[in-house]
Amino acid sequence: MSVMAAPGPLPVTPELPTLRAKLQGLLRFLRDALSISNAHTVNFYTESVWEELVDLPPETVLTALRRSVAEAEARPSESRPLVEAEKGSGTTDFPKIFCETSQKLVNVEAFAWVAKYYSIQNLEICTPFEQLLAALLGNQKQRTGETVKPIEFMNVKKSHEVQAMSELISSIAAYYGIKQVIDLGSGKGYLSSFLSLKYGLKVYGIDSSNTNTHGAKERNRKLKKHWKLCHAQARSDVNGLTLKMKKERKVQNEIKYKTKIQEECNNSLAKQEKMSTSEFLPDFSGSVISTNRKQMENLYSQPHQEENLCFENTFSLIDLFSINAVESTSSLQIPNREMSETHKERRKMTSKSSESNIYSPLTSFITADSELHDIIKDLEDCLMVGLHTCGDLAPNTLRIFTSKSEIKGVCSVGCCYHLLSEEFENQTKECTQEKWGFPMCHYLKEERWCCGRNARMSACLALERVAVGQGLSTESLFYRAVLQDIIKDCYGITKCDQHVGKIYSKCSSFVDYVRKSLKKLGLDEFKLPEKIIMNYYEKYKPRMNELEAFNMLKVVLAPCIETLILLDRLCYLKEQEDIAWSALVKLFDPVKSPRCYAVIALKKQQ
Repeated sequence: MSVMAAPGPLPVTPELPTLRAKLQGLLRFLRDALSISNAHTVNFYTESVWEELVDLPPETVLTALRRSVAEAEARPSESRPLVEAEKGSGTTDFPKIFCETSQKLVNVEAFAWVAKYYSIQNLEICTPFEQLLAALLGNQKQRTGETVKPIEFMNVKKSHEVQAMSELISSIAAYYGIKQVIDLGSGKGYLSSFLSLKYGLKVYGIDSSNTNTHGAKERNRKLKKHWKLCHAQARSDVNGLTLKMKKERKVQNEIKYKTKIQEECNNSLAKQEKMSTSEFLPDFSGSVISTNRKQMENLYSQPHQEENLCFENTFSLIDLFSINAVESTSSLQIPNREMSETHKERRKMTSKSSESNIYSPLTSFITADSELHDIIKDLEDCLMVGLHTCGDLAPNTLRIFTSKSEIKGVCSVGCCYHLLSEEFENQTKECTQEKWGFPMCHYLKEERWCCGRNARMSACLALERVAVGQGLSTESLFYRAVLQDIIKDCYGITKCDQHVGKIYSKCSSFVDYVRKSLKKLGLDEFKLPEKIIMNYYEKYKPRMNELEAFNMLKVVLAPCIETLILLDRLCYLKEQEDIAWSALVKLFDPVKSPRCYAVIALKKQQ
């Protein structure tokens, strides 16, 4: 990790009034559209969802959505008129999307258009990752480069996430001169290990699962072993280059030596013609041999000088690895006689500081009121991070950050929105909970806004680019919806909260699916003959396109729900007085990692 000498000013981000205006417009759209997100496809036929919410033929909806997707790919800036309208008036005038009396969807083109506008990338509220990184680094560059890739221990998705996030975290740590990082919801410890091994940071990885903590320790041990091998290979590559250069130098020196000896012999023969034999022999044996010995000494000293130059390169490459990695390969150390005094001193400093660069997995259930000093005894100025923290842990990470003076910065990428607790979801039930996962900001609390579990579940479908056919198989959704009607008609169960699970992929037919599902639900799977089961299948098969079209509506709307959740978190941070900078940053490639947005905030430097 490099030390930042003169970082630049941080990028300008939208102010709180601007963000609230975006929220207001988004809520206007969602007040009507949220019913689509909250409809559950399990009850699609039993509750006549299509007839209740959509006043269009399914073929019309599918055609319009497919065309919208194609146009979005061809013209990604199509929503610019909405952007300009909002800038001019402060509000956005939407075309008619829903019927004012029935509240049914009547304009699918406008629906897709506005939904696209309220996706995060089109609202112009994101700070580019590269711009933030450049501001943090100033004129400096990361010393570690891209020499080690942790793909051996991670899939492509996780490797991409860990490398991008660790680069940002290390830059923020350098910006503040901080060495300690707290990784909440650390899971298997990939991010924690990488921050420790590659960037030399002291990381505490906290997870509520003891199994994860134990696994993280073992995985970190293996990762350290992998790091040693990478280090040894790097040293081997450089030493191989050194040996090759030595051999080439030796050949060149031998050629020079033979040429020089020949010149000396020729000179000696010329002298012999002028001198007597008795005078020449002593002079030749003494002068030429003495000269030869001196030349040999000089020639053999030159490769050592070149060798020292080459070992300078060895250390510049080894410096790309962390302190732990360098220290752990003592068996491959270069002999002291071949090391400059500068590098000897560097090794001493490395050895003394290696203990501070560790990863410590801890087990603890974290809430907004958790006392970090009870968990981390040597808590100091630090950063708090979380990679795909589930449910309430993401908003609680932000609350802990704002309440603890030791935490100077936060970088949080949330996931599992369906696991968020909502303050205004079940208002009839008595609850003693004081801090909720949603909403966080004052404006949404004043609006007493509630998304609903199904809407939050659909937010998990949010992608940068939506294509027909992505997501769950339409046939699997169809099977489940028809099964629900069978359960209602034949077993008298109007509401079934039990989950069937991933049975579809294990079934050979619809009949097989129904029987296995009934068994899992604890119902008599042989009560119904095959003919009755197939009658239900044939009844709803012509309406399968309704379910396909409705699911596409939910997928198109999903980014708006994610926008609402992330805007809520960003507005909460903007409302805090002691925070100097906060932003949404698109940290990952959404094709590799759909949950790609990080909420980042930094406190004022003392």
